[in-house]
Amino acid sequence: MTPEEVRGLLEEVGALLHGHFILSSGLHSPEYWQCARLIERPEVCERVSRALAERASDLGAEVVLAPALGAVVFGYEVAKFLGARYIFAERGEGGRMTLRRGFFVNPGERALIVEDVVTTGGTTKELLGLVREAEGEPCGVVAIVDRSGGRVSFEVPFRALLTVEAVAYKPEECPLCKRGVPAEKPGSRKG
Repeated sequence: MTPEEVRGLLEEVGALLHGHFILSSGLHSPEYWQCARLIERPEVCERVSRALAERASDLGAEVVLAPALGAVVFGYEVAKFLGARYIFAERGEGGRMTLRRGFFVNPGERALIVEDVVTTGGTTKELLGLVREAEGEPCGVVAIVDRSGGRVSFEVPFRALLTVEAVAYKPEECPLCKRGVPAEKPGSRKG
């Protein structure tokens, strides 16, 4: 899929929202990418997931790890296309990403991280840390949308279907806050 095709699909399903949003990173933005809207149409979800898997096909992933909640379905689909094992991480005590439900990474196992949207890379870095703590081997990261404009990097290959230069503000610098525009926090990380 080309970036233009990805953007077109995201717009077609209503995944690009406009308003005043507090992102998982804590930054504020007039745009929010709600990739969950892609799973409303299974054929679209499958198409996007296949494109993610194609981007990662040369990385030798043995296990795919996705963060709950946003990338759970996409991670599962990517693992299916790659013929890899699948697990997901979720926020536990203290708000840290953790492997629960009996999920694990084997020592030496090559792990691919699947994300829906990356802005600062904070959640992705937590997931890479989980893999390393288990003595696994991170082999790459794929995402549907890279909001950093290509500035975020990891110590492994990072490939996104769509890279955008998204507007984001520190809360104290947010012009929407200064104008009194109410903010929404649509993501899965609360608090």
